[in-house]
Order: sequence, then structure tokens, then C-alpha cells
Amino acid sequence: MGRLILERLLTLILKLFGMAVILFVVTQVLPADPAAVAAGTNARPEQIERLRVELGLDRPFHEQFFTYISGLARGDLGKSLLTRRAVSDDLRLRFPATAELAILSGVVTVILGISLGILAAVNAGRAPDILIRMLVVVTMGIPPFVLALFLQLIFAKSLDWLPLEGRLPTLMAPPPHATGLYTIDSLLAGQWDVFWSSAQHLVLPVAALSLGRLAVGARFTRSGMLETLSQPYVRTARAKGLNERRVILRHAFRNALIPVVTMLGIQIGFLLSGAVLVEVVFTWPGLGRYAVESVVSFDFYAVIGAALVIAVIFVVSNTIVDLLYIQLDPRIQHQ
Repeated sequence: MGRLILERLLTLILKLFGMAVILFVVTQVLPADPAAVAAGTNARPEQIERLRVELGLDRPFHEQFFTYISGLARGDLGKSLLTRRAVSDDLRLRFPATAELAILSGVVTVILGISLGILAAVNAGRAPDILIRMLVVVTMGIPPFVLALFLQLIFAKSLDWLPLEGRLPTLMAPPPHATGLYTIDSLLAGQWDVFWSSAQHLVLPVAALSLGRLAVGARFTRSGMLETLSQPYVRTARAKGLNERRVILRHAFRNALIPVVTMLGIQIGFLLSGAVLVEVVFTWPGLGRYAVESVVSFDFYAVIGAALVIAVIFVVSNTIVDLLYIQLDPRIQHQ
């Protein structure tokens, strides 16, 4: 396990370096002048040139590249052209909003996806199985941002049951900062009105992100369960008179869990990619919206920083999946 963690750490460093190089080169060859964008539409040529010198954009490409890479090695992600703050500070401010959204969406995806998959497998060919498979087909074909707009139209606009956008109402102050997660921070501060409001604001974006992903989870779980339920050891467990619930959860589900864990690890990436446009739709102040605003503003260092953070989450989640393999089946050997 220690060797696996070390290999993953080295892989992470190499991947981040490669991604930083590619993104830096791509941003440099784009036909746009970031200094002009940062200076504003009414800026005079001398103001733009002064800002270009201040940001170091007047230097040759190789000097800019080595300056950025050396700073990256020290943990310096550069300075945002849009906010004029360090990119690392911007990401630190934005990350908790995305983390709260992604964590809750992941929990909903895992719990409902696995539960629906087990229910479908146990009732294979019957009404619950047919309904769940219909749900899988419908929700897998709808992009998260389309589903987000659809949910807004019904539950926020037409029915007025849930908030339309944001993390809190405009006039409500955020809870005292502890974790950056409003639901957790409001509970720690005993602010129940803030907790209830932040939970309501989470419902629609979480639903938009998790519905399609839990459909994938249900599909994988159903397939794995159907395969294990037909194995001899399951029939033997039933022949011994074991409780059906114990047979399903203890014998069948445990052995069907490895492909499900693989799928769930991959879904983390889909949750992050889907969160980009979902955050824009719901005006959610997270990494996704920050990345989109940075792309529109040609804020190159901010784009690279956001992409590197997402890459770290990808690799870390895949490493956790590999470690779970060892716990689920010690026979699996990692070379």
C-alpha cells in the first residue's frame, strides 16, 4: 500500500507538470491580449502597455514559462488578471462552495445509485426493475446543465418551492467561517435559519448533478448484483437458510462491489466536469464558475490553476479507489 501511494504521488507530480506545460503553451498561442482584457475596454494604449509590463507579459515566451514553472514548484499559481489577487487565494475562497456541492452530490449518488441498483437486481424483470431501468435511460441522456435549467423552471419559477440561485439569500449573512461549508458552519454556530436556507439552496444544484450520475451507479450495481446472485456461493448461502437480506448484502453485494467502486471513482470526475456549467446556471460561487469566468476573461493563470486543482482531485480519488480495492479483496496485487 505504501508503494502504491508513492507511485501515485509521483504520477500526480508528473501529470500536474505535463498539464501545466500544455495549458501554458495553449494559453500563450491564443489570439488574445490578456493585458487589454484586464485593462478594460476604455483603457488607452499606454495604460495597456504599462499593465503588460507590470504583469510580465512583455517578456519572451521562454522567460514567462520558466518564471511560471519555478513559481509553481514553490506553490505559487500566479496572479489573476481579473481579481488582481493570487490565484491560490481565489481558489481557496472558491473551493469550499464546490466541495460542499460535490460532496453532497457524491453522497446522494452513492446511496441512491447503489440502493436502486440492488433493488433492480433483486426484482429483476419485475415492475421495480423496469421502472429503475427507465429512470436510468432517461436521466443518463440529459446533460447536467440542461437538467439544471429544467429544475429551475419547474421548482423555482413555476412552483416557487426552492431558491433559484446562489448559496444564501442576498440579505442573509454567511455563517462564521470554520470550514467554508455553509451547512456545517451554520450548524457549528447554531444558526438554524442559515442552515435551513443553505440546505434549500443546495437541493436543485445537487439534484442536477447527481441524477445522471446515480443512474450510472444504479446500472453498474444492477449488473454486478445480477452476476453475483447467480453464483454457486449465493445459492449455497440460501440453501443454508440464511436470511435473504444477509445473503444479498453480506455475500452478493460485497463481491459485486469492486466494479461499483471503480465506477464511483470515475463519477467524481464527471461530478466536477458537470459542476462547471451547473455552477454557472445556479450562480454558485465555486471553482466551476471561477473557471468559466476566467476563460471568458482570458485570465490564463486562473484557468491553469483551476485545472490543476481538478487534476489533483482526479488523481487522489483514483488513488482512494485503488486503496479500497485492497480492502475489498486482498488478493488484488498492485505491481
